[in-house]
Amino acid sequence: MTEELNFKAICDLATKTMGLPQGSLSKTSRKKNLQVVRQVAAIIGRDEENIHRKIIGKILNRDRSLINYYEHTHKPNYASYPLYRETFNKIYKAYKDNENTKEFFYDADFMKKFLIKNGVKETIESDIKLVVKSGHCECQIKTNYFEFSQQIINIKKACKEYHITINVL
Repeated sequence: MTEELNFKAICDLATKTMGLPQGSLSKTSRKKNLQVVRQVAAIIGRDEENIHRKIIGKILNRDRSLINYYEHTHKPNYASYPLYRETFNKIYKAYKDNENTKEFFYDADFMKKFLIKNGVKETIESDIKLVVKSGHCECQIKTNYFEFSQQIINIKKACKEYHITINVL
């Protein structure tokens, strides 16, 4: 999945875990419970998934500089703010439980063969390369502009039980 989809999944998990309406983190409300969940989701996105601040800011409908603030205040908040600590622990536990249900690929050749076997096609003359990462391995899928979108859909379908990220080169 792309960084954007990964962070949207983290936001959905956070809102579901805390009993908030889906999509409420991107609203402009400054209620304390929303602010805390927003910060926790951003911290998990940065620390666990290494998602860029611009992407987190875009999805949360905030400036990326606020994400810097979230990172800077995470440790003091966790140490001295009980609501933040309880919220972080609850969402982080749900994130880890959810993450542990997905598997990783351990061999790049096996991953590429798996993708091709499951409907992903490579083109001879490529305009675009899709880099699929899972765990410590990655493979490149060569495609063109016409098949680009369909190949991403095929990769997502094939790897729905695996933890992956897709980057476009």
